[in-house]
Amino acid sequence: MYKQEPIFLEPALQERIWGGTKLADVFGYHLPSNQTGEAWVISAHPNGPSKIRNGELAGKTLLDAWQDHRELFGEHENEDYPLLVKILDAKTDLSVQVHPADDYAQEVEKEPYGKTECWYVVDAELGAEIVFGHHAQTKEQLEQMIDEGKWNQLLRRVPVKKGDFVYVPSGAIHAIGAGIVILETQQSSDITYRVYDYDRKDDQGNERELHLDAAKAVSTVPHETTETREAPVQLGAKTEQKLVESEYFTVYHWQIAGEAELETPDSFLQVSIIEGSGEVVIEDRSYQLNKGDHFVLPVHIKKFTWKGQLEAIVSHV
Repeated sequence: MYKQEPIFLEPALQERIWGGTKLADVFGYHLPSNQTGEAWVISAHPNGPSKIRNGELAGKTLLDAWQDHRELFGEHENEDYPLLVKILDAKTDLSVQVHPADDYAQEVEKEPYGKTECWYVVDAELGAEIVFGHHAQTKEQLEQMIDEGKWNQLLRRVPVKKGDFVYVPSGAIHAIGAGIVILETQQSSDITYRVYDYDRKDDQGNERELHLDAAKAVSTVPHETTETREAPVQLGAKTEQKLVESEYFTVYHWQIAGEAELETPDSFLQVSIIEGSGEVVIEDRSYQLNKGDHFVLPVHIKKFTWKGQLEAIVSHV
């Protein structure tokens, strides 16, 4: 029966030096502290697997399901679950960082995936901005500006508002700024090379480790920005906007106003409800949906019906 049921997930919550309380304020999650920065809401990564809360697999993790019930997810080249979805609350600035591509991650870190990611801005305070890219034109210039700490000259700052979308390929220097909540869809990787951390100190008075050699090795020069969003398309009660289609993932923004009958791609489908409420109906069984719910539709589910007033970020490989 579980092959025809959505897999609803509980987030794995992560405390961070830059975190706050908006994951409780906005989504109602029960936080371990007032410095909770990340909710790994659809995760089979061993550093924070999401727990299944319904059906025959209740109490197990998405990692357990991937390892023991691979038939739910269809055929995949790699042994590891390919994607990871997070919600991040940046009360203060995140460190400036960069992630490697697959080849570097496999060769140097012995990990299956590098990290290409994308951000949907769920909320942003007035004046909020991100670091996205840099102004160096050559590797030599990048390395010199990093070594000399010329951060104001090097880093490219971009204002953002609620509803914005940013595609962040591996090799792109980036940072989420204070006052921003994002939903991040990414490759299932936890490799981060920290470039600059504003000289912050932790509770013990220590600065966090930087990874400058690795960061210089993997950073893309010059910086490239790609606009990936397509125009929204209205199909009955559903308005769909494709945010990005890449070799790693395809991500959509869906708005449902009423009742919409939908078909799934030839893959499992990841769904995060970011506004509203309603239900999803699969083979005459109804499942309630509320803001902050996250679930996976197994590959065997080919058709389903959405009802209500809902806004979701949807992804698949």
